[in-house]
Amino acid sequence: MRRVVASLLLGAVLAFPLRSAAQDLQPSPERQRVLIHLLRQDCGSCHGLHLKGGLGPALTRSALAGRSAQELTRTILEGRPGTAMPAWRTFLEPAEARWLAQLLLDGNALTSKP
Repeated sequence: MRRVVASLLLGAVLAFPLRSAAQDLQPSPERQRVLIHLLRQDCGSCHGLHLKGGLGPALTRSALAGRSAQELTRTILEGRPGTAMPAWRTFLEPAEARWLAQLLLDGNALTSKP
C-alpha cells in the first residue's frame, strides 16, 4: 500500500512542474496586452513604429530570420552593452521575454491584439 501511495505522490509531483512550466510560457491575456503595448511603444520608439528599424535594427520576421528565440530572449533581458539597447530584466520575467521573442520571430508583433 505504501508503494502505491508513494508512486501516486511521485507521479503527481513530477506532473505538476511540467504543467506549471507550460502555463508559464503563455502570459495571461491581460499581461499579453501590457507586453504588446510595451513592444509597440517602448521598443517601437527605437526600432521604429512598424518595427522596421530606426535607432535600433528592424525587428521584422525577415530581419530576425536565423536568430533563435533564446538569443532574442537574452538580448531583451540583458540588453546590448555599448548600444542604446537597455536591459529589460527589471521589468520582464524570463518567460515574458521568451514570449515576446517568439512573437517577433513568428511575425505577429504588429498583428496581435493589445
